[in-house]
Amino acid sequence: MLKATLRSFLAHKGRLLLSALAVVLSVAFVAGSLIFSDTVSRTFDRLFASTSADVTLSPKQDDLEDQIPSGAVETVPTSLVRRIAGIDGVALARPDISVENVTVVDRDNESVGPTTGAPTIAGDWFVTERSPVRLTSGHAPRGPGEVLIDADTADKKHVDIGDPLTVVAQPGSFRVEVVGIATFRTTNPGAALVFLDPAVAAEKLLGRPGVATSIQMDAARGVSDEQLKERIAAEVGPGRYELETAGEQAETASSELGGFLDVIKYVMLGFAGIAVLVGVFLIVNTFSMLIAQRTRELGLLRALGADRRQVRRSVLTEATLLGLVGSTLGLAAGTGLAIGLIELMGVFGMNLKTTEMVIGWGTPVASYVVGVGVTFVAAYLPARRAATVSPMAALSDAEIAGVGRPLRTRAVVGSVVGALGAAALVGCATATRTSSAASLLALGVVLTLLATVIAGPLLVRPVIRVLGGFFPAVFGSVGRMSQRNALRNPRRTGATAAALMVGLALVGGMSVASASMTKSFDQQIDKTLGADFVVQNANFMPFPQEITEKVEGTDGAGLVVRQRFAPVAVRLPDGDRVETTAAGYDPDLDDVARITYAEGDTDAALADGNIGMDAGFAEDHGVRLGSTVPVEFPAGRRTELKVAALTDQDAAEGFGTQGGLFLGFATVAKYVPGGQDSALYVNAAPGTSDAALRSNLDRTLDPYPQVQVRDLADYKKLIHDQIAVLLYLVYALLGLAIVIAVLGVVNTLALSVVERTREIGLLRAIGLARRQLRRMIRLESVVIAVFGAVLGLVLGLVWGVCVQQVLALQGMKAFAVPWTTLVAVVVGSAVVGIVAALLPALRASRMNVLAAIAHE
Repeated sequence: MLKATLRSFLAHKGRLLLSALAVVLSVAFVAGSLIFSDTVSRTFDRLFASTSADVTLSPKQDDLEDQIPSGAVETVPTSLVRRIAGIDGVALARPDISVENVTVVDRDNESVGPTTGAPTIAGDWFVTERSPVRLTSGHAPRGPGEVLIDADTADKKHVDIGDPLTVVAQPGSFRVEVVGIATFRTTNPGAALVFLDPAVAAEKLLGRPGVATSIQMDAARGVSDEQLKERIAAEVGPGRYELETAGEQAETASSELGGFLDVIKYVMLGFAGIAVLVGVFLIVNTFSMLIAQRTRELGLLRALGADRRQVRRSVLTEATLLGLVGSTLGLAAGTGLAIGLIELMGVFGMNLKTTEMVIGWGTPVASYVVGVGVTFVAAYLPARRAATVSPMAALSDAEIAGVGRPLRTRAVVGSVVGALGAAALVGCATATRTSSAASLLALGVVLTLLATVIAGPLLVRPVIRVLGGFFPAVFGSVGRMSQRNALRNPRRTGATAAALMVGLALVGGMSVASASMTKSFDQQIDKTLGADFVVQNANFMPFPQEITEKVEGTDGAGLVVRQRFAPVAVRLPDGDRVETTAAGYDPDLDDVARITYAEGDTDAALADGNIGMDAGFAEDHGVRLGSTVPVEFPAGRRTELKVAALTDQDAAEGFGTQGGLFLGFATVAKYVPGGQDSALYVNAAPGTSDAALRSNLDRTLDPYPQVQVRDLADYKKLIHDQIAVLLYLVYALLGLAIVIAVLGVVNTLALSVVERTREIGLLRAIGLARRQLRRMIRLESVVIAVFGAVLGLVLGLVWGVCVQQVLALQGMKAFAVPWTTLVAVVVGSAVVGIVAALLPALRASRMNVLAAIAHE
C-alpha cells in the first residue's frame, strides 16, 4: 500500500501542484511574520541592552502613557547628579536630555524628520562607550548655534555640514548650523537624531536650565546593576522617581516596540489565515476530484484485499506528503518574504541586517504544523469517501462517484447552522451594548459563513440557472453545455465558488462598513464643526506655543479657540477607574463647535473646577449632573471635578475619546503644566474672506511643516484617508483570496477536463470547433466565479448591515452601500473566471480527438 501510495502521489504531482501553492502561501506568511518579528526583536534587544546605562533615573511614570499625549515633558532636577555621584558604587552619573516633541526644518521649510511615524529626537551630545552613535565627520557642537545630525537622516534629506536648520522645540524655535555627522554604531531604529551642546540643551529643549529628562548612572567594577539601583533608591527616596536597570530598560523598550511588531505580525497572520481558509476549499475539491477519477483504481485495490482503513490511510498519506512539500517550500518562501520585509524596513529608515536574521525553532515547527495540518484536515473527508468505494466499482464504467447522492444532510445541517447564525446577527442588530453586539456579530459571521459553505451546493442549481439563463440564447448550444457542466456536480461547483465567496464576503462587508463610517463622519462634521479653519499636526500630535501665537497674530484671524489634550484617569461611582483623554477648550467653544447637551451647557462645563461628560457614559457609570469625580492627571497630580454638563453627542461627533470628557483650558494648563496645544479652531475676522484668511494662514505656517490648515472639505478628506487605510488592507486580503481562488478554479477546470477527456473527444468528433470548446470552458468558469461573487456579496451585505448596527452604538448611524464597488466586484469576478479558464481551455482544445475518444 505504501508503494502504491507513493506511485499515486508521483503520478498526480502535476494535478496536486496548484493545491501545494495554497499551502506554500499559507506557510510563507506564517513563517515570514515569525522570522521578521524574531529578527527585529533580537536586533533591538541587543541595541537596547548595549546602549542603556547601568541604572537610569527618570520622572515617575504613570499608567496614562498610552493616551493622547499632552506635549508636556516631565523632568528631574540636575541637582540630583551631585548627590548620586557620591553614592558608593557609582562610577559615573550625568544628566541626559532627550525629547521627541521637536521638528527640524531645512532652509526650504521642509521637515528633515522621518515620514514613517518614527520620531525626531533631540538631545545633548555626550559620548560614552554605550552611545548609539559616534562622530564620523565634523566636530562636536559648541554653543547654542551648532548641532550634529545622524548620517542616515543627512543622507536621505541631503543635509551637509554647514547647512542651516531650524529646530522647532517646545520653548520656541531657534536656528542652528550642522557642524558634524554622527553614524549609528548598531541598528538605526528609523528615528532622526539631532544633538546640541550639553551646556545649552536644557534651555533650548526644555525651556530652563537645571533640569534633565533622566540621569544616567554607570556602576563601578564589582557592583551589580540591582545593587546600584537599591543604593540610589535609598538615597533619593522610594517612589519619587523611576529607577530602571539596563535590563529593565531594554525590557520596557522591547515591550513598546512589541506594539509595532504586533501590528505587522497580525496583518501577516491575517493573510496567512485567509490563505489557509481559502486553501482548504481548494485542497478538499482537488482530493475529491482525484478520488472520483480514481474510482476504478480504488475499487481494484479493494478487490485485491485492501481494507477501508488502508485506503483511507493511503489518501491521508498523499495529503501529508503534499503538506510536507508545501511546508518546505513555504518555509523557504517565508524566509524570502522576511528578507523582503527587512529590506522594506530599510526603505523606511529601520536599517536591519539580513545577515542577522533569526530563525527560531518555533518557526519551522509552526510552518509544518500549519502546512501538514491544513492538508491533512482538508483531505480527511475525501479520504473517508475514498474508503467507502466498493470493490465492485472496479467493474463499473462510472466516471464520477457519488455525483447524484442526495444533499439532504447538507440541507439539514446548513439550515440549522444558518438559523443559529441568523439569530446571532439579529441579536447583534437589536443589541444595545457595543460589547455584546460585537460578540454576536463575530458569532453570526462565523456561523453564516459555515452555513453558506455547507449549503452552497443546494444553491448551485437555482442560482446558476438564473445567472447562466441567457447563455443558450446568446451562445447557442455551447452556452447550454457550459451551463449544464456547471450544474453537473453541485458539490464541486459549490466548493470551487466557496473559495472566491470568502474573500468577496469580507470585502463586501468591510466596504459597506467603511462607506457607512465615511458617510457618518461627513454628516457629523457638517453638523458639529463650526470653525472656518482647523490648524492641526499631521499626526494629531501637539505643537509648540509659538505656533499658537503666530496663528493668533495672523492678519484676518478673528476668534482662535485652543484645544489641549490631557491624559486622565477618572474614578467613577460604580467603582470603575477609566483611563482616557480629556480635552481642554477656551471659553468661546460654542462659536467654533455645535454641541448638543442633555443637561448643562458649555459655560458650566468649562468653568473652573468643572468637567463635561458624555451622557451615555455617565449613565453607564452612575454619574449624574452635579456629581463630583476624582481625576488623576500625569505625574501624580490629582483633583476632584464637578460634572456640570452632560452632552448628547453621537460618539463620532463628540470629542473622540472614551467618555467624551472636556473641561476648561485653564484647568488643563493648571494640572498639566508645560502642555502643548493639539488644535486651533480659527474663524475669520469681520471683513476677511475665508480665501484671504486661508492664504494668510498658509503663509504664516510655512516655516512649520508639522501643522496644516484644514477647512471642512480638508477635514473630511483626512477622515476618508484614515478609513481608506483599513479598506486597502481588506483589498489586499481580497487580492490574496482571489489569487488562491483562481488557483482553485484552474485546478477544478483542469481536473474536470481530464475527467471529461472522452466526452470532449466525442464533442470534437461530432463537429465542435476548438474555439467553441474553449468558449464552453470559459463560460463554465465565468458562471462559477460569478456564482461565488453573488453568494459572497449577499453574505457581505448582510454582514455590513450588522457591522453598521454595531457602529451605530458608537454614534455612527448613517448607512451607505458602495454600489459602484460591488458592481465592479461582480464584473471583476467574471474577468477572474475568464483568466482562470485560459490554460484549461487551451489544453482541452489541443487534445487529439482519436486519443480522447479512446481514453479510459
